[in-house]
Amino acid sequence: MSVPGAPVQLSFDELDTPLRETTFVVVDLETTGARPGLDAITEIGAVKIRGGEVIGEMATLVDPGRAIPPHIVEITGITSAMLIEAPRIEAVLPAFLEFARGAVLVAHNAPFDTGFLRAAASDTGTPWPNFTVLCTVKLARRILTRDEAPSMKLSSLARLFKVGTTPTHRALDDARATVDVLHALIERVGNQGVHSLTELVDYLPDISSHQRAKRSLAGQLPHSPGVYMFRGSSDEVLYVGTATNLRRRVRNYFTGSESRGRMKEMIALCTRIDHVECAHSLEAGVRELRLLAAHTPPYNRRSKYPKRGWWITLTKEAFPRLSVNRTPNADSLGPFRSRSTAVDVADTLAEYCPLRTCTSRIPKGQVHGPKCPSREVGRCPAAVHGLETETAYRQGPEQFRQLVRGLDDTPLRRMRARVEELAAQELFENAARLRDRTVETVLMLRKMQRLAALTALDQLVAAHPAATGGWEFAVIRAGRLASAGCAPHGAPPMPVVDALVLTAETVVPDSSPLRGASPEEAGLIARWLDREGTRIVSASSGWCEPAQGAGSWTGWCELARAASATEHDADHPRRIPSTTT
Repeated sequence: MSVPGAPVQLSFDELDTPLRETTFVVVDLETTGARPGLDAITEIGAVKIRGGEVIGEMATLVDPGRAIPPHIVEITGITSAMLIEAPRIEAVLPAFLEFARGAVLVAHNAPFDTGFLRAAASDTGTPWPNFTVLCTVKLARRILTRDEAPSMKLSSLARLFKVGTTPTHRALDDARATVDVLHALIERVGNQGVHSLTELVDYLPDISSHQRAKRSLAGQLPHSPGVYMFRGSSDEVLYVGTATNLRRRVRNYFTGSESRGRMKEMIALCTRIDHVECAHSLEAGVRELRLLAAHTPPYNRRSKYPKRGWWITLTKEAFPRLSVNRTPNADSLGPFRSRSTAVDVADTLAEYCPLRTCTSRIPKGQVHGPKCPSREVGRCPAAVHGLETETAYRQGPEQFRQLVRGLDDTPLRRMRARVEELAAQELFENAARLRDRTVETVLMLRKMQRLAALTALDQLVAAHPAATGGWEFAVIRAGRLASAGCAPHGAPPMPVVDALVLTAETVVPDSSPLRGASPEEAGLIARWLDREGTRIVSASSGWCEPAQGAGSWTGWCELARAASATEHDADHPRRIPSTTT
């Protein structure tokens, strides 16, 4: 083995390593058969190249620990006698991995060779590096026509390209021949604008030349987190997305890895790409949500209409009832994605608060009940409980408000008690339906109260350790991201925090349940704050959820959902969670 120079570790994040600066290790194996893990390696040959020059070679026989089948001897000429003094794979594999370290692994029919190498690594307990692998069979199929190359065998390609080494079914000879084939194939694609490793990898999938040509639109994008916008011929925004590495993510749209039909259609219409660099992933996510709401891009499917959620609200009248609409007030519950789900939850809450479900308008000073349907056809809950006067009825709406605020969970306790009562009566279907509706109610209350606790803070400054060292900072005001930045490793963090607070966006809250914050933005911020390692730098007041809120019902909901999942998997009596909250 001769290694004139240490291999250079490739930086694949840069995505633009020129092929002339890329180190390739072309490997070929001879084996006792075709089944990795069952058959064994008998010979390894490898050639290291960079810039079209050979910089090292490695060749060795390997003792497979078994006899060579006669038909393999006939193909390769390697006999069992030749392998008596050969080293075992345990000694050869570490040497090969060191030889190939930091290089792109190339083989003719690469799955065969890498399959045997991986199996040997597994058998010997040797860690397998995360190689980038290039298959010359796959590359030849992509470049050559069937008329030009009816067969993709190494011997056929060697004759086609008139290579200097004839394949002989011996590892080093075949590796040398594969080197010449690789160089010939790279020369072919160089005329098509493929000059870097990533361009070569991107070239392999069969994509249109028009799609590939637009890859240059991503050429000026940075390698930083941010938001990107595909724009059409009239400068309209077609699509908005986020990325931790803008150039790498956007370039993927112009390769074979992008198989979605809608995205291919969007790429065909795209004429330029805008971007906004962001300090970290939270800022990128928030900016994406705001841009989606502002532009409603036709090729995005989510988060384009943040105001279209459904809310459960109390009507403004002498005898308030629950209504499902788009406009929340201070004590609304939501938002729900589906109106039908909101109606189901509203009906459940009306029953257990209790509140009237009749729709006739009752003037102030009148009583409730005379115009309600009879009990036999489904009397409204308020009438069942005898809440006829304004004073008596007032407890229902107030209990709903207290439930939403997390100050009283009595309605939830009533629901649970009724579930257990139905189960005790062996009315399992009824019990399961009410249990599932209770879970839906609790989950929405939990989401609402969690976000309301966050949006109640006039200002919260939080920090999270950055992956590259240092800190990521977010200034949050009334549930909205007002400023974002980073302090690099080794830099004093507090001056950065002070500057972010001074330059933060001014937020004017309103009287809605989340003080005007978008539920999606507040939810995104809450998930970022929940990450392990996040620290509170400062807060305008205490950040907490109500003690009697839905958060204390999380355990019960988990049991209920597990029971529901079990019922769908098997046919057996309904299981109802215990009374433990």
